[in-house]
Amino acid sequence: MCRFIETIRLENGRFENLMFHQQRLDHTQRIHFGTSFNINLKEKLSKALKENFSDQPAGLFKCRIVYSKQIHEIRFIPYSFPSIQSLQMVKADTIEYSSKYENREQLNRLFALRKNADDILIVKNGRITDTSFCNVLFFNGKDWITPEHPLLKGTQRAALLYQEKIITASIRPEDLSLFSKIRLINAMIRFEDRLEFPVQNISQIIVEA
Repeated sequence: MCRFIETIRLENGRFENLMFHQQRLDHTQRIHFGTSFNINLKEKLSKALKENFSDQPAGLFKCRIVYSKQIHEIRFIPYSFPSIQSLQMVKADTIEYSSKYENREQLNRLFALRKNADDILIVKNGRITDTSFCNVLFFNGKDWITPEHPLLKGTQRAALLYQEKIITASIRPEDLSLFSKIRLINAMIRFEDRLEFPVQNISQIIVEA
């Protein structure tokens, strides 16, 4: 049976974007098991918090939930931001990661092709999608634009679209010259955390998987 992951940002005792994580968990269960099993994340996390901390935790933690039809594990891991300043484009037309699978073998194989870059930027069917663990945003001098069809629809991306802070578009490798910088986001890395660097730091040579 497939198992899935939800990674939730816990900062000073507060869970972020819980509504979007709940929606994705429910959707994942319906897609893969035919129904949602009514896991109440707020209740489960509140209980796990009390079991793992004697007081409200200070600082930033990654809450990692492993689940299938039920929750198998909840862990709280102290978090520090990664250092990403360059990307290697990798072509992978057959990759499928529309659900947040516990098994990341496909992504790990692509990540191994990064050469001297810090991470990869995956190109599927001629369109830019995601890095190995982040959704991406591109700045054109006016708007922040995210690929219309990412590999995985992240919760931070969903929140930013809901807040109308970003817009979507189909982005091809040859469109990169239209943008000045790229910003990475995921459940742990918010828009305002500004994990960004110049688009010139993306390798223009596309490696085939």
